[in-house]
This record gives sequence, C-alpha cells and structure tokens, in this order.
Amino acid sequence: MNTSGSPLAAPAHDVEGIERATASAVSPESVEELDGWLLAFDRGSVNRAKSAVPLQHAACDEAVVGKIEARYAAHGLAPLFRLPTLVCFEGMRRELRLRSYSAQSPTRVQLGGVSAMRALCIAPPADIAGTPDAAWVALFLGEGVDPVDGASRVAGLSRAPGSLYASVREGGHTVAAGAAAFSHGWVSVHGMRTAPAWRGRGMAGRILAALADAATTRGLERCFLQVEAGNTAAQSLYRRAGFASAWTYEYWRRD
Repeated sequence: MNTSGSPLAAPAHDVEGIERATASAVSPESVEELDGWLLAFDRGSVNRAKSAVPLQHAACDEAVVGKIEARYAAHGLAPLFRLPTLVCFEGMRRELRLRSYSAQSPTRVQLGGVSAMRALCIAPPADIAGTPDAAWVALFLGEGVDPVDGASRVAGLSRAPGSLYASVREGGHTVAAGAAAFSHGWVSVHGMRTAPAWRGRGMAGRILAALADAATTRGLERCFLQVEAGNTAAQSLYRRAGFASAWTYEYWRRD
C-alpha cells in the first residue's frame, strides 16, 4: 500500500469538488453529510454509489466510524468506506481493522486536462447523445461485465443529470463507448468500453475526444477518472491522454 503521497497532488478544495462530482455522476439514491464525510446510500452494485468518503485529505476523529455505521444501518445497508491510502488516514485504517473491516479493490483517482485529452485523437470524434441507446448499453454490458453489476452501473449513470454518452459506430455496430458527467467544475469520465476486435485502433481516443469537445463547450478544463490499480492497459491509455494519478483509495468492508 502506498502511503507516501501521490504523483499529482490535489489541493484540498479540489478533493471536495472531485468527491461531490463523483457522487453526482453515480447518482446514488440518497446522500448525506456527516462530520466532513459524504455518505452515499444505494441498493445497487456500484461501490462508489454506496460508500462513505472523506471530503478532505486530513486526519479525522476515528469515532466517526461508529456514527457512519449507524447511518448505514438506518438505511438498511451494510457500511462501506472508500478510504485513500494516505498517511493521514492511518488512524482510520487501524480503527476499521479493529472493527473487522478489510481493504480491497485499490483504485486510482487520476486528474487531467481537457485540452490534453482532446489532443490524443486526430480522427473524427465519437457521436454524442444525451441518453444511452440500446447499442451503447449492449457494449457496456458485453464481455467480462457481470450483467447485474453492469445494469446497476447503467441505471446510476442514466440518473445523473446532464451526463453525455459517446459512441463510435463502424459498419452499423457500436464498437466503443464512454460517458462523461459535468459538475462542481469537473468533467468526470466513466464507462469506457471498446469491443475486443476493435481494441488498439484508437477507438477510445475518439471517445475521449468527443467528451473533451463537450467539456470545452461547457467551459470546463479539469477532468478526472477512476481506474482499477491493476488495469494497466487502461492506465497506459489515460497516461497518453495526459492523466496522472492523484491518490489511490481502497474499499473497506466488514469481513
């Protein structure tokens, strides 16, 4: 676990903006705030839509764990913590271990700029729509995606107000897809997919280009995404698009 910091530091006010933008994008059933934490409640399968996350990267009172557990119990949900792997949260990690929680699914928050994201691609950008059509959904739910989890993710993304959905179509088929949400001064990229036979042909770049153009029309330059730490192929793409890791978080759930 990396607790030494991050390659690209995010100012404190940006941390809060990113976390609020994340909640807006995944659109949980309800959201509360408690002692500097954002609590998302949802009965779907998307962890970001049903976890508690600190709004600042600073040490906090470990007593908040019990308070957060009580709020999730009140909603009839199991508590789930989304905790950055930073030194300042060592006390929280210790408290969670004492309560029989363990960490899993390390995920990197990566920051970038819309201009660099657009510059990745010189081919025509993808098509953009305000709602995900059947072909977009079919690709999103394709190879390697659990159907229940995928359906939950589509439902959450579809609820987010103002989100856009990008598609690359070849020969009448949708071969690449992605989505973006726009809130709290940030563009957040989600749901990137490319059909196996079309990988390595620049399709993802066309998706990012279309989402970047949409962000530019809204006057936004800052963008972020979240990628599993083990997904090296996606991280290579995002690195070429100008993204760099700001911090890594893990999900803490009770064993």
